Amino acid sequence: MQKKISFIDLGKHPITNNFLSVSNPKNEFFYNLKLIFHSETKLVSLAKFVSPKKMFNEKYAHRASASKTMQVAYTKLAELIKKEYKPKSILEIGSNDGVFIKHFKGINNLGVEPCKNLARITKKMGIKTYDDFWTYKLSKKIIKKHKRFDVIYSANTISHIHNLDETFRAINNSLNDNGIFILEDPSLFEVIKNTSYDQFYDEHAYVFSITALKNITEKLGLKIFKIDQLKTHGGSNRVYFKKSYNNKIKISNIVSKQLKNEKKLGIDNLKIYKKFAINVRNSKKNLIKIFKKIKKNNKLIIGYGATYKSSTILNYCKLTNKYIDYFLDTTPTKVGKFTPGTHIPIFKYKGIPDNVNYAYLGAWNFKDEIFKKEKEFIKRGGKFITHVPYPKLI
Repeated sequence: MQKKISFIDLGKHPITNNFLSVSNPKNEFFYNLKLIFHSETKLVSLAKFVSPKKMFNEKYAHRASASKTMQVAYTKLAELIKKEYKPKSILEIGSNDGVFIKHFKGINNLGVEPCKNLARITKKMGIKTYDDFWTYKLSKKIIKKHKRFDVIYSANTISHIHNLDETFRAINNSLNDNGIFILEDPSLFEVIKNTSYDQFYDEHAYVFSITALKNITEKLGLKIFKIDQLKTHGGSNRVYFKKSYNNKIKISNIVSKQLKNEKKLGIDNLKIYKKFAINVRNSKKNLIKIFKKIKKNNKLIIGYGATYKSSTILNYCKLTNKYIDYFLDTTPTKVGKFTPGTHIPIFKYKGIPDNVNYAYLGAWNFKDEIFKKEKEFIKRGGKFITHVPYPKLI
């Protein structure tokens, strides 16, 4: 019998994409961010899910194309899919602003995107887009009109959808017999190794291990045949699935290798999550120490990238404008607003000002891209503050 066991409570948190127009809002929504381990499936999830309509709506701020790193990654992946699988039809679940699906013009390419502001962007590109949530009902509607697909792709979206059984059943039903499904989401293995607990927030209902994905999908007629381990988003898995009865596609050795690595780490055992909880609490304590030490000397600290992930750190560690003077960000829908929960002002990025010596790395997963961009800041002795893999100045 499946047991859901809580292993850490990160306290009250706001909707991460609810960037505020005022610094002291009334009736800001908060939920309790508690994490649980599912004893049978080995899933790790939020104890209580937030309503999708509160998170994914007309105000959704994230643009997948905002990062050059991600633009390059999606272009390379599109080229790989065209070369290896030669699809005549492709569906993307969570098509965002079209940064991936736009590469498949000329074939039957479709997007599913519940945030209407983003769906409008891909529609203007000429891509047929359903501005709705992915469900079995929607999949039947799409199949009826467009038939089944050679490839279904979804990046950083399946972990947002609460009903996994329905989600994977709908995907299986939407694939051709020889079709493949490619899922890309943060790696629980990397989260545990790096104590990157900011991967847990309202949108991330789940953070997946390969073990959990195998346990869930095999009973629903899908089988993992390949895994690419990626550096994106602080460590992600790109997982390839086929229909269980498809014997034409061979299973790569990397699948059993990764399952063994997860077993060795203890990802199927509650003990590792109790240890993770201790590491998270220590990370919080040591990060606050760094901020207090800098502020004791009356130094400015800015935030670099008002990311969704950073909201978990800011709210769990209570890093308000007492510690971070302001954030810099390039996303137009965030600029001129305030961070959710902690109410730190967000200004338009025009470079790091000369009077700033310390910057909290909210977008730590784009560290390499940022370090290339901020050579002058580093050259003059500027330091970034990070919590991954442990709190430190870099």
